[in-house]
Amino acid sequence: MSVTASDLPVVVIGAGPIGLAAAAHLAERGLDFVVLESGPSVAAAIDEWRHVKLFSPWRYDIDSAARRLLEQAGGWTEPNPGTLPTGGDLIDSYLAPLVKTPQLSDKIRYNSPVEAVTRVGFDRIRTAGREDAPFLVRLADGSELLAAAVVDAAGTWRRPNVLGGSGIPARGEAAAAAHISRALPDVLGRDRERFAGRRTAVVGAGHSAATTLLDLGELAEQVPGTEIVWVVRGADQARTYGGGDADELPARGALGSRVHDLVQAGRVELVSSFRIEAIEQAGDGRVELVAGERRVLADTVVNSTGFRPDHDVVGELRLDLDPVLGSTRALAPLIDPNQHSCGTVPPHGVDELAHPEPGYYAVGAKSYGRAPTFLLATGYEQARSVVAGLAGDWDAARDVQLDLPETGVCSSNLADSSSSDDAAGGCCGPAPQVVALSAPAGRGLATGIAGGLLTVIDTKPATDSGCCS
Repeated sequence: MSVTASDLPVVVIGAGPIGLAAAAHLAERGLDFVVLESGPSVAAAIDEWRHVKLFSPWRYDIDSAARRLLEQAGGWTEPNPGTLPTGGDLIDSYLAPLVKTPQLSDKIRYNSPVEAVTRVGFDRIRTAGREDAPFLVRLADGSELLAAAVVDAAGTWRRPNVLGGSGIPARGEAAAAAHISRALPDVLGRDRERFAGRRTAVVGAGHSAATTLLDLGELAEQVPGTEIVWVVRGADQARTYGGGDADELPARGALGSRVHDLVQAGRVELVSSFRIEAIEQAGDGRVELVAGERRVLADTVVNSTGFRPDHDVVGELRLDLDPVLGSTRALAPLIDPNQHSCGTVPPHGVDELAHPEPGYYAVGAKSYGRAPTFLLATGYEQARSVVAGLAGDWDAARDVQLDLPETGVCSSNLADSSSSDDAAGGCCGPAPQVVALSAPAGRGLATGIAGGLLTVIDTKPATDSGCCS
């Protein structure tokens, strides 16, 4: 007897916060599923930056269905909703207990990187009967699974942007790999020896770069000979510095001022308007970043230029991708970083995440493509909406709502550890101003916005904090 898609589980790719949120909602809806995690443990990507503090307090970091599963299992104490977790806290106090709940404990396969997703017997060209064919998920070890649907929460952490200033690798970038560190290294902990007493070039103008600059500044106070160069493509660092004392969000201004003070004091050498063309080996074992006639010498280069999604693994599926961001075409205008900061992205769900390939949905950071405005809370609502759609509950799927901190929530160590909970809750600023967003039930969000039906409640004028870039 042939296997039909309805007999098969939903495959969730990634056991990070959004993948596990999808799993929790699938469990509550009674749908069979399996979660494939490429790493050896839950949220393996987050574990690499466990030392970094999130901008968002716990109240925005726990999915509703996941909370219910944890409460039902017993023995779990929910963290103080007003405090800021680190990546490690997110794993240890939330995700690790979650995967031990009865509904999830036997549903996760670790060390299972996905190599490709397609339809059984169908390449991208063939149409007749396509929607009835199960998905075929091939793992790196050659084993294969069949699936009724695929929820892709793989994230983007494994695909950093290149250092080259034109969107392609700089000449010599691959050869210089040993000198290049990924974003958010643990400068004051695990990776200390790599940076202590050495010259580091941090490339990027967002808060990941600022986090590393502040950590390096602290290390330089402890270890003589530690040198810091900040390399940026633009000429104006106002986005990173904020407004200082005149900033609408005082704490954000203070945090930006800390980076500005490092530059003004000469502790960080700022090199602006520098678009890297090549990376060359220096005669003393270091590398040089090259932009025309200008050069920057460094022992280590920290790539804080952002990330991009990996669509190669789903290359045989029919995807409708925005040509700029690499998100779905419907989602792109809602998350465009030229128009939105983290907290001003409107709610969206199954309709905005749908592709011409029925049953495949990218959720979480991967759904945003190259846009750096993703929030955990946004991803949780994506997962809820998509799973409701997979269950056939379209009223719930299209009733998308968000409760967000206005200024956005991403990750950074910029929050001053001496701040109170109230002062440290925002994305570079004070406690979040709640923005309640909803789309009309039964209508796609894009339609709701076009019709002027999107409601924003209890919000101040939006500010583009650039917090997620």
